[in-house]
Amino acid sequence: MPTLSYSAALVLQALDQGHRYGFQVMGATELPSGTVYPLFRRLEAGGLVRSTWEDEEEAHGHGRPPRRYYVLTPEGASALEEARARIRDQARLFGAESRRG
Repeated sequence: MPTLSYSAALVLQALDQGHRYGFQVMGATELPSGTVYPLFRRLEAGGLVRSTWEDEEEAHGHGRPPRRYYVLTPEGASALEEARARIRDQARLFGAESRRG
């Protein structure tokens, strides 16, 4: 499994925390749409997320266009666990650096 970028790990983490569509993920990660939507496409092509469209009538009943909802696949959950471990290791490195000052 390829190593995820930090931005991809953030998107997977947001999905894991229950954020399901683009604007929610952008709000949770503070990443711009020009980063999030291409990541969604790459993550879906890589089998790490899957998406479904909201029912059009339901969306229109709320006065908005349909949303595309994303969820982690089992492969995505595994990739996220690997990314979390890597980020924890990196955080320890930064913590050691700040103590040596």
